[in-house]
Amino acid sequence: MTVTADVPAPADYPAGQLDSPVLPRASDTEWRPPAAGRPLPPRADPFFRAPSGFATQDPGTVLRSRPVELALLGVIPQQVTAWQLLYRSSDLHGNPEVAVTTVLLPRGATPNAERPLLAFGTAIDAVTDRCAPSYALRRGALSPGSITQLEWFLVANALRRGWSVSIADHEGPHGNFGAAREPGYRTLDGMRAALRFAPLGLRADTKIAVWGYSGGGMASSWAIEMAPGYAPELNIVGAVLGAPVGDPREVFLRLDGGLFTGFPAIVIAALARVYPAMAEVVDRDFTDQGRRVLDQVRTLGPIAALPWLVGSRVEDYLRRPLHEVLPELEDMFDDIRLGGTAPACPVLVVQPVHDQVIDVAGIDGQVERYRAAGAAVWYIRDRLSEHFSLLPLATPLSLDWLADRIAGKTLTEPTTKTIWSVALRPELWRGLVEMATTAMRVTLGRPLTPESEQVTAEAPELAA
Repeated sequence: MTVTADVPAPADYPAGQLDSPVLPRASDTEWRPPAAGRPLPPRADPFFRAPSGFATQDPGTVLRSRPVELALLGVIPQQVTAWQLLYRSSDLHGNPEVAVTTVLLPRGATPNAERPLLAFGTAIDAVTDRCAPSYALRRGALSPGSITQLEWFLVANALRRGWSVSIADHEGPHGNFGAAREPGYRTLDGMRAALRFAPLGLRADTKIAVWGYSGGGMASSWAIEMAPGYAPELNIVGAVLGAPVGDPREVFLRLDGGLFTGFPAIVIAALARVYPAMAEVVDRDFTDQGRRVLDQVRTLGPIAALPWLVGSRVEDYLRRPLHEVLPELEDMFDDIRLGGTAPACPVLVVQPVHDQVIDVAGIDGQVERYRAAGAAVWYIRDRLSEHFSLLPLATPLSLDWLADRIAGKTLTEPTTKTIWSVALRPELWRGLVEMATTAMRVTLGRPLTPESEQVTAEAPELAA
């Protein structure tokens, strides 16, 4: 078979000009410089096109690669070494599809077979491809309303520890936010691609940690639920899930008509593309105005969509009451509910008790389903934090817990603890200070120098 190959740039070609390459055909013998300007969004970038014959390759096979330059908010260049990998993966129905992950090393890091890999699930939470991490993290990207761009502050803390990182476009080429299983396929195949990508220097048995929050926690949940059956060869040693959605149906109904109605609207716009029942509801029951709203949210990042739709209700855009429509969507909601399969790795779940976006009861249910299926889950419920504050506050705890799993430290019996705040634990304050230092380095575009020794806080007393 033929897979489109990349032709390397001449050694003297300016590295900063590699951001928007003109992809060669398999028959090309001469590399051609890219057009100057901003990177192309995925729908217009030839790099994302599936090469001929890709479907015959094994899942996770690297089909194409290129170096890229990352920048905070698309503006401040970051001192990391980054590539994008196009690889073979699958869609909702298991049909072959291409996917992309952005893989990272600290700038100046040399290949190290002992280096762990972090699979970070970012909260894309959008249909538009401008919010995909492969675009939003690049220098010159225009991604208004992107959450992923802000999460870079957190990913940088893993790079400071000397870890390699994989950030998959887990919603796929069409932005299927909320779909079942697809995020698992793309995240796990992204791990496979990273392990096979020689410049990272990783091995088949490299220790892998998984981390995600909110929409990223949902994607990471699918990855660890599917790993035992779909990718059992991957050495996933632990996962941290922050506010991982649990039951999307309950979140959908809870947010309707409030400050965060934009999230249900984005989910409807996304799922209408992959679930026939939702597509039928949109075609038959949505008003013309309602369909225009869905068309608009397909173009917006979540931070941009939320203020626009504050206080609106889904029923405002329907021709009949919502309670008459919901029964037709129950099979879809059952399909996208998390917790149906037990992860094989240890799992830490962190959740605000008073989360204004994701009700703690939904996460209680996800944890209960995991445990009933035999999973080992440590669960922390935080009384004082809310949805948006817990992510940064729990970052030191999350990374320390994953570092302990990478180091092979023994865990105590799984527990559920309801605490006042992760930020009130003195043993985690050092991590918060280091996170502030990392944020300063990111903001100034300074090197993310890996620590010479990974000294973790005594998180087990809190989380294990």
